[in-house]
Amino acid sequence: MMKLNRILPLLAFILSATIADAQVYAPVPPRRGSYSTPDGRPYGDTYHPSHLHNVYYGFRIGLSVASIHSESSLLDGNSARTGLNAGFAIGTQLIQGTPLCFESGLYYTEKGGKSNDGDGKFTYSLNYLEVPLLLRYKVRSGDIDIEPFLGGYLACGVGGKIKNYNDREAFSSYDDGYFRRFDGGIKVGVGFSFQMLYLGASYDIGLANVGQDDFDNTHTGAFVLNFGVTF
Repeated sequence: MMKLNRILPLLAFILSATIADAQVYAPVPPRRGSYSTPDGRPYGDTYHPSHLHNVYYGFRIGLSVASIHSESSLLDGNSARTGLNAGFAIGTQLIQGTPLCFESGLYYTEKGGKSNDGDGKFTYSLNYLEVPLLLRYKVRSGDIDIEPFLGGYLACGVGGKIKNYNDREAFSSYDDGYFRRFDGGIKVGVGFSFQMLYLGASYDIGLANVGQDDFDNTHTGAFVLNFGVTF
């Protein structure tokens, strides 16, 4: 009986310690797109030992409001053109314990511009496959994650037309010495995440000369608004 009186409190202590330990460290599926802290917990979420190096991916769709700025009066656009922006993103945490990620992906984006001056009315469509190269940082505000990002992008032209409304003509944007296919520049913006949902806004500053003329610089610019889901 004496031994039982000693063993029962010991068992009760071990059981209570085990329950408390399970409540703190029980693996719980983390919120999608979260990042891990130094002790293995997803950033701002419950401990999960398998998420020491978090990888996320997502799908995005939206629109771009683009323009062309050129030293050539023929190519310089004085109004914007609206087009499609769609693709997928993939990212990974760079530094354990810091919600800093590297993000890339592949997007189809429609850029270009419009010109309506003394030389006539023209529209320029420049459609690209684009690869962003971004650093994204995450700040928690209640249930919403605010994610400013900065980086660059590389793009290759896959289609587009120039329309001359005066002469009723349309031809490829990349033929006849008008535009080059390669583009690249700076991308800066901010995203907002709520659980799986994502909303982002960014601006592309083209640095490459997309015009065929080496003496007249021609650059693209675009405001992009998109939304989607993140896994």
